[in-house]
Amino acid sequence: MNIYFLGTGTSQGIPIIGSSHPVCKSTDFKDKRLRVSVWIHWDAHSFVIDCGPDFRQQMLTSNCGKLDGILFTHEHADHTAGLDDIRPFNFRQGEMPIYGHQRVIDNLKKRFDYVFETENKYPGAPSVKTIEVVNDEPFSIGDKIAIPINAMHGNLQVFGYRIENFAYLTDVKTIEDEEIAKLKNLDVLVINALRDTFHETHFNLQEALDFINLVQPKKAFLTHISHILGFHEEVQQKLPENIFLAYDNLEITI
Repeated sequence: MNIYFLGTGTSQGIPIIGSSHPVCKSTDFKDKRLRVSVWIHWDAHSFVIDCGPDFRQQMLTSNCGKLDGILFTHEHADHTAGLDDIRPFNFRQGEMPIYGHQRVIDNLKKRFDYVFETENKYPGAPSVKTIEVVNDEPFSIGDKIAIPINAMHGNLQVFGYRIENFAYLTDVKTIEDEEIAKLKNLDVLVINALRDTFHETHFNLQEALDFINLVQPKKAFLTHISHILGFHEEVQQKLPENIFLAYDNLEITI
């Protein structure tokens, strides 16, 4: 199973428009971060988790030419705003399965109402098939099983996903013990680490490190990173040997 980091940045991306922050001015490609998303593919199967406003660019850069479905973590724009750009996949493959909490599906129906039209639908509009994700109810993606991981993004519920010995969680601030128990014996954990200082709705770096220590994966990768966290190479040097800052276009194999 291959894990391709399509984007590893926070909601504004890095560089931020108009910012003079040193990280935003960095020439290191690892300091340039699109909005957070990951592409998971194996054999003939291909899925992404979230499709934010950089989705088209990410698909072109990664050379992803086939997509079997999109798993949504939650409804915020940096995770969903690229939905219109699934059209080339629709034209080749037909309707796109999308997986998410019913609340997220309802939100998408409001924001992208033309996608869900049943009468007089514009022929070039995207086409989707909705699959509700329910906590404690694993579901099939291709020939593998995805296990939803329930967490809180401040006061908003979000889903992470475990697929075999890989788990992806982003925009997490709190998570209950019964959900943490679903994350044991991982080869790879991906978890958000926004910045060093406290944030009301995201893990900061120390909270992410504490969570990794609790879950004990073989390796962990940090994502959903703000420019305030610092330069990639400087932060990486301070991390334990089995914990890595993810960066855009990093690909790992499990």
